[in-house]
Amino acid sequence: MSLTVATYNIHACIGTDGRFEPGRIAGVLKELDVDVVALQEVEHHDVDGCDLLDYLAARTGLTAIAGPNLMRESRHYGNAILTRLPILASNPVDLSLPGREPRGALNVTLDGNGRRVQIVATHLGLMPGERRHQVRELLKLFDIGLTDIYVLLGDLNEWFLWGRPLRWLHAHFKSTPHCPTFPSRWPFMALDRLWVHPRRRLQKVEAHTSQLARIASDHLPLKAVIKTD
Repeated sequence: MSLTVATYNIHACIGTDGRFEPGRIAGVLKELDVDVVALQEVEHHDVDGCDLLDYLAARTGLTAIAGPNLMRESRHYGNAILTRLPILASNPVDLSLPGREPRGALNVTLDGNGRRVQIVATHLGLMPGERRHQVRELLKLFDIGLTDIYVLLGDLNEWFLWGRPLRWLHAHFKSTPHCPTFPSRWPFMALDRLWVHPRRRLQKVEAHTSQLARIASDHLPLKAVIKTD
C-alpha cells in the first residue's frame, strides 16, 4: 500500500500568463490525484461565492486545513493542506522573524492506511539567515518514535545546493532527489522539496510537468509516493 503526497506553490492562482484562474489550479490538483497536497501562496479570494481554499477543496473533494501567515483586512495569505485522509491533529507553527515577511508551517498528523503520518508543510523566507533559523525550528517538530512516517515538504526557497539548510535536512532525513520545479515553463531550480523518514519508504519523487501545470502557476508541483505497508 502507498500514500501519495505533493507540494505546490500556486502563486495565488496567477498563471505564467498573468491571469488569475483558480480553475486551472483545481485542474492541476485533479491531475495530481494525491492523498495530501501542501499548498503555498494561498490568498483569500471570493471565487464563485466562496473562499479560494474552500473552492479548491470543493473542486477536488478534499478536506482543507488553512494556515495563513499574513492576515490582511481584505486578503489572508499563507499555507494550506488539502487531504483525503482522516485528520488526527493540526497545529500552525510561526516561523516569522522581525522585519521579514511572516512565514509559517502547518504541522498535521494524519491517518495514512492505519499508520500515523506527520506532515509538516512550509514556505521558507527569501534570505539565507531566515532559512537557517526556520529549518532549525522545523527540525524541532519531529520527535522520531511518536508516529510511523514523517514528511517535511514545501517551497524552501533554497537555491544553494550546498547551503546549510539543505545540508541539515539531508543529514536529518537522508538525501532525497532534487527535481527542478521553478520557473514552471523552463524549470531549472529545485525550490520545492520533500523529505521522508524512514527514507526507505520514499518510493518516487518527481515534478508534475503537464501542459496545464506549466501555465497554471510559476512553480510546478512536486509529487511523491510513500510506501506504507
